[in-house]
Amino acid sequence: QVRLVESGGGLVQPGESLTLSCAASGSIFSIYDMGWYRQDPGKQRELVAAFSSDSSTGSINYADSVKGRFTISRDNARNTVYLQMNSLKPEDTAVYYCKAGVLTTTLRRGDYWGQGTQVTVSS
Repeated sequence: QVRLVESGGGLVQPGESLTLSCAASGSIFSIYDMGWYRQDPGKQRELVAAFSSDSSTGSINYADSVKGRFTISRDNARNTVYLQMNSLKPEDTAVYYCKAGVLTTTLRRGDYWGQGTQVTVSS
């Protein structure tokens, strides 16, 4: 069993910052990718930022709409990924989800999702 718990969402004004955290726990042998997605009601879930390899640094993908404003980072020792969001805009309002690609202790590979955290940007 693998569990992802997100935190850090909230209500902010345009131009302000937020940092999201996502901690993975459970039967984890290794995490081969980890990232953030977001979803507005009535829209498809979209990639925000994600690591995409097994390495500690790896390649990082950002959505064009967040490049230069958002930064993803990870703490491998804590199985935690962060999303620093600066210069937030109303269009960043969404539920943000953490996803991890995990190799479990029983050597099964699978994608796991957190429960989501609401980010609202409004004046």
